[in-house]
Amino acid sequence: MGGRSETGKTGIVGRTTAAAQARGVAAEALAEALLSRHGVRILGRRLRCRGGEIDLVGLDGDTLVFVEVRLRAPGRFGDAAESITATKQRRIIHAAQWWLSGAGQQHAARAMRFDAVLLDGLDPRRARWLRAAFDSDAW
Repeated sequence: MGGRSETGKTGIVGRTTAAAQARGVAAEALAEALLSRHGVRILGRRLRCRGGEIDLVGLDGDTLVFVEVRLRAPGRFGDAAESITATKQRRIIHAAQWWLSGAGQQHAARAMRFDAVLLDGLDPRRARWLRAAFDSDAW
C-alpha cells in the first residue's frame, strides 16, 4: 500500500519512490552543509558498491569520516539513530573498505571514524551530528 512512482516502484507508504529519493538528496545536502560549517572537508558523496553505500566521506582535521545520513519523520518508526542497525553498520563498513581499496587509497593510513547526521524532518535547526556513532573492529 505504498505509493507508486511512474516506474511502478513502491516507496515509503504514501510517497512515491521519486519523492523519497528527493527527500534523501535534500537530507544529504543539509548534512553536508552542517558538516562543512564545522570544518569537515567533503571528499565524496553517495558512494555505492555492491553490498553497501556511504552517504558522505569527509576529513575532520586529519580524521577520515564516513557519514551516514538518516532522515525520519518525527515520532514515526522510532528515531533516526535507532534505524542504524547492525546490518546497516556492516554495509557501511563494507563500502568504506571498498572505497579505501580504490578511490580513497591515499587516505587508508588515516585515523577513521563512523559518524551519523540525524534529521527529524528537513529542518536544519533540528539536525544532530553524532561523532563516532558506531565502531568497527575491522580497522
